[in-house]
Amino acid sequence: MKLRYSPTSPFVRKVMAAAIELGIEDSIQTVAANVWGGGGGIAEDNPLGKVPALITEGGETLYDSPVICEFLNSLCEGPGLIPVSGGARWIALRRQALADGVIDAGALRLLEGRRPESEQSPSWIERQKAVVERGMDALEAEADSGMLNGEATIGHVAIGVTLGWFDFRYSHEPWRTGRPALAEWFETFCQRPSMTKTEPKE
Repeated sequence: MKLRYSPTSPFVRKVMAAAIELGIEDSIQTVAANVWGGGGGIAEDNPLGKVPALITEGGETLYDSPVICEFLNSLCEGPGLIPVSGGARWIALRRQALADGVIDAGALRLLEGRRPESEQSPSWIERQKAVVERGMDALEAEADSGMLNGEATIGHVAIGVTLGWFDFRYSHEPWRTGRPALAEWFETFCQRPSMTKTEPKE
């Protein structure tokens, strides 16, 4: 399998972390993609122009990290990272959606801040910041109640990747403030090989 990737993409990191958790990372070859056009453009494999995109051994291309993670999970025996059915399945998928949404809001704010100052929308930036704060608070509530304890699922992986991305991109705005339970959970989770092996570097 081939994974079109960008080295700092949190969604690529989630896919690779999932592959490590599932023990199949050696079956994935990473191929760099230029998401801003030019040679090696990702649009060749994903018309949305985003990473990650996975080319399966059968030649089919999959994109969007939840779809790719679901596919990788299907290659393994047992539930893997995604419970087969019941409440545990929907909790894992909900957590993934929450974590991904927090990243989306942070990325939108980051990109808006890179526009010329005269073209930036302060209200849009504040809106995305509010989304992040609400999402982080929801994660703190789950950590504080002990709901994040137990075996790792795709939800845990997505949360770990999200918190790591905010350390990477928003280190000047520490998310740990006022969220001690989440910070403690992350301190333990980020020691997993799936996290240490995929830590982003500029």
